[in-house]
Amino acid sequence: MFSKDTRYPLLLDWLRTDLGRAVESIAPASTDASFRRYFRIHSAGQTHIVMDAPPPTENVRPFVAVAGLLRQAGVQTPEIHAVDVERGFVLLSDFGNRNYLDVLNEDSVQALYGDALAALLSMQRAVRADTADLPSYNEKLLRTELGIFRDWFLDRWLGLELSAIESAMLDAVWQILTDSALEQPRVCVHRDYHSRNLMLTEDDNPGVLDFQDAVIGPITYDLASLLRDCYIAWPVDRVHSWVEAYQDDLQTAGLLKTPDAHRFRRWFDLMGMQRHLKAAGIFSRLNLRDGKPGYLKDIPRTLNYVTEAGQAYPELSGFMQFIEQRVLPRLAAEALS
Repeated sequence: MFSKDTRYPLLLDWLRTDLGRAVESIAPASTDASFRRYFRIHSAGQTHIVMDAPPPTENVRPFVAVAGLLRQAGVQTPEIHAVDVERGFVLLSDFGNRNYLDVLNEDSVQALYGDALAALLSMQRAVRADTADLPSYNEKLLRTELGIFRDWFLDRWLGLELSAIESAMLDAVWQILTDSALEQPRVCVHRDYHSRNLMLTEDDNPGVLDFQDAVIGPITYDLASLLRDCYIAWPVDRVHSWVEAYQDDLQTAGLLKTPDAHRFRRWFDLMGMQRHLKAAGIFSRLNLRDGKPGYLKDIPRTLNYVTEAGQAYPELSGFMQFIEQRVLPRLAAEALS
């Protein structure tokens, strides 16, 4: 399995020589959409996770920094036992192998999401936006992410040639989504807070992973990531009830001043649209650039969120028509090819 892997011997040497670990066994622990890899090792009767983040494509410094911020906020992240910044290796505590996606069902969802929302509130309340020294989720980044949808999904994956009218329409929609994101209160944003990055743990559930891209940005971003998960969907009415309850929690915590439920719902809906458009582009890029086709099956669910949310806003009617008449038929044809 590792015969042509040039980093694997380096990783083993780090564990055995630098850290003095007697590695009894090592095996892949999870897959990742980035260039990072995770291995589970058995040593001295214990298991640990080793992150392999190859420079220069990956940088472990943000992971280490954000892990500290979240742990100080009362959010359970892996304990960091050792770091080699230059070589891109991190030794972590092991949360086990049950993520939320594996255990979510009608019987478990209320309790699991209750824990996840409580952890999210702790993060948003305790990590101060003005002192956290995290990047800003600004207009440039928001537009860059929306560009992934146009470049990788519409152009490279579907092969759609946009007319001048369609291109102008997308520009107008991008402005609407960006303006909505930028008018929201700013908090710490995990940026990938969903069922595959939340681990079921016996104590302090959930264990939170994949937080290295955290930023300071819109208050509804992580809420949309969790409740409109790219990998599992829930009935609309249930999602709306969770959103309303979380809005109340934010107001009680002093993070949200407006009691305007309609405005908060619009923030949530449009933030989710921005995220899901980006996700469709990323899933296409993972297939085309990185040879990871497994994410393509999640694009229909992801786009369904876009059409489901967008129907409520007349200013997005042209975009909804574009998705339904131009995008979805081409996507269906691509799936059959």
